[in-house]
Amino acid sequence: MSSKVITSLALAGAVATAAAATALTAGTANAAGKEKCYGVSLAGENDCAAGPGTSCAGTSKVDYQGNAWTLVPKGTCASIELPKMADGSARTGSLKALERDLPTS
Repeated sequence: MSSKVITSLALAGAVATAAAATALTAGTANAAGKEKCYGVSLAGENDCAAGPGTSCAGTSKVDYQGNAWTLVPKGTCASIELPKMADGSARTGSLKALERDLPTS
């Protein structure tokens, strides 16, 4: 086999493995009665991310960062008690990424 074929097969295998791991992680979270909850973790304590400012586990920069998620028991996300925002309005978790409490740099 040529080195191009071997490289292509290795790359295809890596992509397939990554896709399977992602599907397994999502399936395990759902099977375990968990869901992704955005905007509830403290800085550096998130499970993963949804956008700029984080890459994955433990990389959130600010408390309650809206685009970082943490796995929580299914059905509890919006009811997690969080401190109020600076303007006094309520801060709640969300099943979708939020545009609040994002890092400024």
